[in-house]
Amino acid sequence: MNHKVNAKRLFLKGVQAVVPENLKFDDIYKKNITLLGSGKAAISMAKAFLKQNIANIDEAFVVSNYYEKVENLDVFVSSHPIPSDKSILASKELKKRLCNLKKEDFFVYMLSGGSSALLEEPIFPISLEVMMETTELLLHAGASIDEVNTVRKHLSFVKGGRFGYSTKASGIVFVISDVIGDDLQTIGSAPFYYDSSTCADAKAVLVKYKLWEKVDKSIQNVIISCHHETPEKSNPLIKHKIIASNNIALKVIKKEALSMGYDVKIISNRVCGDVQEVAENILTSARDLKSEKPLCLLFGGESTVKVKGDGKGGRNQELALWVLKGLKDDENFTFLSAGSDGIDGASEAAGALVDRYDLHEDIDKYLQNNDSYHYHKRYDTLIITGETGTNVMDIMILIKD
Repeated sequence: MNHKVNAKRLFLKGVQAVVPENLKFDDIYKKNITLLGSGKAAISMAKAFLKQNIANIDEAFVVSNYYEKVENLDVFVSSHPIPSDKSILASKELKKRLCNLKKEDFFVYMLSGGSSALLEEPIFPISLEVMMETTELLLHAGASIDEVNTVRKHLSFVKGGRFGYSTKASGIVFVISDVIGDDLQTIGSAPFYYDSSTCADAKAVLVKYKLWEKVDKSIQNVIISCHHETPEKSNPLIKHKIIASNNIALKVIKKEALSMGYDVKIISNRVCGDVQEVAENILTSARDLKSEKPLCLLFGGESTVKVKGDGKGGRNQELALWVLKGLKDDENFTFLSAGSDGIDGASEAAGALVDRYDLHEDIDKYLQNNDSYHYHKRYDTLIITGETGTNVMDIMILIKD
């Protein structure tokens, strides 16, 4: 078996299972539907829905991180992963359309990962620059997406269910989950779903990462005063439905790997934490589990990287290096880690695919500088797919003879 070829094939099979064009949306029996959406998969989701429901669509508008010309769909290109003035304009445009809907109207909203940055409206007197600075501090400190969103929801007029109370209409939110546990309070910072976190929780996150004293006074004042706490309940007129997730992708990969002759085990779809710790856990699984057949271990989730160097890369590319270094050249293995959205960090790669022959003496130099991209580019181990049109976190595949 060519494990490298098979690992990439399995990854692509999992991604294809959760791209919107292969998903089934509920049939909506309404005369006039307003189609809205936001996220990295918003365009693909809207295209798929339009194909199934074109006769009922009154208007269609989505916010994305890229532009694609689609018939009967208006696309607004906003900013990701750091919000900008475009994020504010996008938020106001969506809110205006929601506010204009009447009680008898119905809307369908396509929500996917990336919405947290694509839509933004800081609570006065917080400036966008301060909001951007705070987000960047959290990301560089290694905060999880849940923690980042807990803070952002309490600094924003958009997130944590606030959008849900900007309209009189009823609606349904179709969701592609990019978070562990498919938590609707976290996906896209939950523009329509209630928030159980509080201002006190937001402060606790900043304190945890030693950022409370570093953030601007306007951030501190808004959190302490807490005049704009997020809603404790969702708007009962708005329903949510998850249509794609990491777990769905892993199950499809498992079925395909079994057909290839592998002994397959889904180890976890809740991988999270520091990239080095994630690597150690993956290595432990690889060493502990035995099989008479080639063994294929599957993982899903997202690691975090504490940025110390000024190199180029992403969490998947760096994770591949840590696993490569840990297994060394005395193990017959193949390891793939890649983002289901086709984007890993500040690079054009989705991730990386390595085996023991890809371990070289200069690996520590690249790890110390967070420069995983250039290591993988030098040794031809990058996975480049382009944007996939979906986003269900990362997929990790370890194959061992």
